[in-house]
Amino acid sequence: MKKTRLFAAALVCLAAISAFFAAPAFAFQVPGSSDAMPAILLGGMLINRENLSAMFNGFKAHFSNAFAGVTPDWSRVATLVPSTAKVENYGWLSEFPRLREWVGDRQVKSLAASGYQVTNKKFEASVGIPRDDIDDDSYGVFAPLFQEMGYAAATHPDELVFALLAAGFTTTCFDGQYFFDTDHPVGETTASNHGGGASTPWFLLDVNRPLKPLIFQKRRDYMLKAMTDEKDEGVFMRDEYRYGVDARGNVGYGFWQMAFGSKVTLDATGYTAARSAMMSQKSDTGRPLGIRPNLLVVPPSLEAAAFAVVQAEKLASGADNPHYNTAQVLVVPWLA
Repeated sequence: MKKTRLFAAALVCLAAISAFFAAPAFAFQVPGSSDAMPAILLGGMLINRENLSAMFNGFKAHFSNAFAGVTPDWSRVATLVPSTAKVENYGWLSEFPRLREWVGDRQVKSLAASGYQVTNKKFEASVGIPRDDIDDDSYGVFAPLFQEMGYAAATHPDELVFALLAAGFTTTCFDGQYFFDTDHPVGETTASNHGGGASTPWFLLDVNRPLKPLIFQKRRDYMLKAMTDEKDEGVFMRDEYRYGVDARGNVGYGFWQMAFGSKVTLDATGYTAARSAMMSQKSDTGRPLGIRPNLLVVPPSLEAAAFAVVQAEKLASGADNPHYNTAQVLVVPWLA
């Protein structure tokens, strides 16, 4: 009987050993050593460099797909200017380029030695994922998080550009005046691109030209990065993997002549005044600049008023709307 019990115990041990070595194994590397050792993970995800890399590729795919799926609004009102330095100088903005008849020598206008500058800034968003969640094979639930990070990165320039547009009533541009002001110097006189008023602001822009009213300066594009090495401080101290997106760039003002900001009631009267003022802009020598406003930018609260002014074929009286289709409407939630 005793031999029988010993034999049965031996069979149980052999079965346990067989099950142990049949379990999933992954490469475990002792810190400071280049030799990989077999280790065991009973269920969950195998934590090794290859699987972490594959997981990160999946996160990047979610990020990239969401990023590519966004049609941002900033490109409609701002010109993309690649940056190669910490600070970019836009002294040339002091000269609105127009041609003249070539009589005699060329009239060479020197660019301002110092003038309007835009300094690049760094932006980031980062998250930490507990290693236990990766161990437990629950990393799939983080896919929406990385999709949202992709969306946030794609729309971040919108936030910057339209925040700058809204700040134009109190922020200076290249001529030292507020971007929206009543006394921009033009030759021996002044000109206005400010409609006055004290209600919700709206903006009329000329976005037909290569240089738009605003500038989006890009130094380094948005990129998703990972910190998952076992030797990383965050992994060791907090037992979490960290992921983050970052970029470098900034926004600035272009020609104020191509934008009009107003805080009067958005109706036919206010729109007519803004459109007339923009189309009357002249160079410092008195020649028309050929401004043709074609985009009406409003916050959500003015959406109905904007469409009534420029998208309604008929007025409330039944007469034809003289401003019908003179501009497109861009409703911007970042202006709310």
